[in-house]
This record gives sequence, C-alpha cells and structure tokens, in this order.
Amino acid sequence: MKSRFRTAMVMLAGAALGALAAEGIHAQGAKLKAYVVSENEILDASAQAAYLPVARKLIEEAHGRALRTAAGRVVPIEGGAPPKSAALTEWDSVDDAVAFYKSKAWMDLAPQREKAVRVIRRYAVEVEKQ
Repeated sequence: MKSRFRTAMVMLAGAALGALAAEGIHAQGAKLKAYVVSENEILDASAQAAYLPVARKLIEEAHGRALRTAAGRVVPIEGGAPPKSAALTEWDSVDDAVAFYKSKAWMDLAPQREKAVRVIRRYAVEVEKQ
C-alpha cells in the first residue's frame, strides 16, 4: 500500500513539475504589448485629412491599432510644454512596431506625411505583463 501511495505521489509531483516547466517555457516566448507615441506638429490640416486614412490603413494591415488621438487635445499636467498633437498606436510587441516604422510601406508614405505633419519625436513604450 505504501509503495502505491509513493508511486502515486511521485507521479502527481512529476505532472505538477511538468506543468510548471511548460508554463515557464511558454512565458519565455511571450512578447510584451507596446504603444508607440508620436509627438507631432500639424503642418497642413487638409493634407493631414488625406494622410490619416492611408496611414491608419497601413497600421491596421500590419496588425497595429491606431487609437485615433490625432484630433484629441494634448493637455499639460507636469513638465515642459506638450506637443501640439500626439498619436498613440498599440502593437503586439516593440519588435512589431519597429519593423512597421522601418517598413517600405511606411517609408513610401513619407512624402505625404511630411506635407501633413512634422514628427517631433516617436518612441515605443513596452507594457509590463500584468
């Protein structure tokens, strides 16, 4: 009886350790979500109106999610002066965001973008897994 109990406990412990190891391996490959912040100055509102739908379509095709902040107010809370316009885009990872902003499709849109907005600064922020 004792040997059966020991065998059952060893098997149960082995299964638990295997499940923990599998979860650990899965977690190592998980990427952290990221948000790209673009601080902009609008140069031409009509050029921006033509540019935004094209830019949003490209972002969507690359599996990004534009949070549609281009027309939103930027309100200072702390620190220096805020940009006149800010755009936020959600990505599945920083790698996905960087790959998109270095892609040929995004680079090809540069002439249209440069007529519409001046990018003061653009950066990605990785979100800690909760």
